[in-house]
Amino acid sequence: MSLWVDKYRPHTLDTIDYHFDVSKRLKALVVYGPSGAGKKTRVIAVLHELFGAGVEKMKIDVRTFTTSTNRKLEFNVVSSPYHMEITPSDLGNNDRVVIQDLLKEIAQTEQVDFSGKHRFKVVIINEADSLSRDAQAALRRTMEKYSKNIRLVLISNTTSNIIAPIKSRTLLIRISAPNLQDITKILDKLSEKQEVSLPSSQEERELILNRVAIASKRNLRRALLNFEALVMQNQELKTTTPMITLDWEGVILKLASNISRDRNVARISSSRTVFYELISHCIPPKLILKNLTFDLLKLVNDNIKPSIVELASIFDERLSLGTKSIFHLEGFVAKTMVAIEKGV
Repeated sequence: MSLWVDKYRPHTLDTIDYHFDVSKRLKALVVYGPSGAGKKTRVIAVLHELFGAGVEKMKIDVRTFTTSTNRKLEFNVVSSPYHMEITPSDLGNNDRVVIQDLLKEIAQTEQVDFSGKHRFKVVIINEADSLSRDAQAALRRTMEKYSKNIRLVLISNTTSNIIAPIKSRTLLIRISAPNLQDITKILDKLSEKQEVSLPSSQEERELILNRVAIASKRNLRRALLNFEALVMQNQELKTTTPMITLDWEGVILKLASNISRDRNVARISSSRTVFYELISHCIPPKLILKNLTFDLLKLVNDNIKPSIVELASIFDERLSLGTKSIFHLEGFVAKTMVAIEKGV
């Protein structure tokens, strides 16, 4: 039994219920935007337009790569007969090895369709904005050398971390987050398909769905997952049904509150324990930094906010360049405490 977010994922551009202008551009023929905006869904829908239902026949292969120091790296590759989906950033600073070896291998294999209708294979690169500089440089060379055999689709949350030579060689299409009305409409259609027990009153029904949309922070994937979880936990949804909150977000909010209240060495030391716990539960360091920043901005005076934003941007870059994320998160906490102390 699959999750609703996967079960009801649109397979063609015509069945996507929002941002119709973007779908029209994609039909002509890539994609960046916030998490949960539908970037990958649209890319897969484009491939469906090009190749047909064959793109849905997916399999997972485990590839082994060898680094320059003879270290063996295992890497998961999702593929269909017509395309391949990879996330090189999973290997950290070794992502360059995947870019160089795997794309070269793909480009040098036989053509996918011998009828001549499709003379290239598509490679989707997830989290392109998390690629190291070396990997991006290797990707640029690959784009130039093997452009006849492969087509690259880069999916990212932002283009600010992608080098200019790559951006100049790609068509940039931004997928903005769906608005609350879009999410509410999609949840309403889903509730009918799943026969969810909702109040008969249209006003109460819309209020419940709108609360789910607001709690999702315009992240459609999160809205669908939260909605399914609410339905599983409650026999009938009411206007008073409490929304689901993520534990790790509550932990970060508590940490922000403690930082704004107690500014001492002991608090810095305790924050390290919190960061280790969050990272061990697979919460990305950049997401921790982002949420901590926004929570702090709600708790401090207006005159301190510009300093915190500046510090967040500095340590966000350091997280991209460094390897020990815990040091940079701890450094952000220490610098923020100093900024708050000066502004009080």
